[in-house]
Amino acid sequence: MVISRRWAVFLVLVGLWTWLIWPRFGLAIWRDDRSFADGSPTSFLWVHALLIAASLAIGTIVGVLGVKAFRAAGRAPQD
Repeated sequence: MVISRRWAVFLVLVGLWTWLIWPRFGLAIWRDDRSFADGSPTSFLWVHALLIAASLAIGTIVGVLGVKAFRAAGRAPQD
């Protein structure tokens, strides 16, 4: 399956957006008072860290697929 270059660019932008937003959110969570109790990480921190890691992984996959789709769309025969 080959998608259009427009959709491929959209996927790349979604991947980039993910990498722009989630690290900033992670920093906010790290600085939140609920993240640590007596110097130890709380479940609040662990749950958000897992969500951030999953989102970054999905964003990376989507971005890579977008790049591959963009390249494939350039090689596809034009009808």
